Amino acid sequence: MSLRLLYLIFVRIGGRLSLLGRSSASKDVEILVLRHEVAVLRRTNPKPRMNWADRAVFAALIRLLPKVLRAHRLITPGTFLRWHRRLVARKWTYPNHTGRPPVDHAIAVLIERMARENHTWGYKRIQGELLRLGYRVGASTIRRVLKRVRIPPAPRRCTDTTWQQFLRTQASTMLACDFFHVDCAVTLKRIYAFFVLEAGSRYVHLLGATTNPDGRGPLSRHATC
Repeated sequence: MSLRLLYLIFVRIGGRLSLLGRSSASKDVEILVLRHEVAVLRRTNPKPRMNWADRAVFAALIRLLPKVLRAHRLITPGTFLRWHRRLVARKWTYPNHTGRPPVDHAIAVLIERMARENHTWGYKRIQGELLRLGYRVGASTIRRVLKRVRIPPAPRRCTDTTWQQFLRTQASTMLACDFFHVDCAVTLKRIYAFFVLEAGSRYVHLLGATTNPDGRGPLSRHATC
């Protein structure tokens, strides 16, 4: 205990002597810094949190202190440098995206459609067709899109055309025709109608109606009950 007391007395005397060699302006700055530190520590938060005003005060005053006193403050030089790096980072607001940009949804749908409707087209052929349409897409991007929708490469792609694929491809030029009949509620006659359906647009054309489907006469547009 005595040695510690002697050490503290020596430290205080040394500090007092060091103050005699300092200017009054330096002492006033140290007092201002200490007062602001105390004000921050007296706040109700468990951990002192500083706003931009506190940082501005410390940044302006701490550089006027001697180097020995800068390391023993609440704000160290490392903290001040970290604030500066954070301020510089906020200035550069340009987007920092990593990796390749995503493929546009419309282009991905077009790639999938080309691969499904043309089984012998490989990645290079699809790339060339897209380039004709004004889309510049890499072959690796096309491979990644087809892999995501589980379409194999051209040599291993299934070449057998299913009825669903055939109908979807030829729907705009296909017609479906059939008869239907209606029983008249007054005369109880049965009227037979012949119609044609456009497979692509689902538009129905009524070609004629008759009460005598076995007759030789032409179908009439209107059949009386």
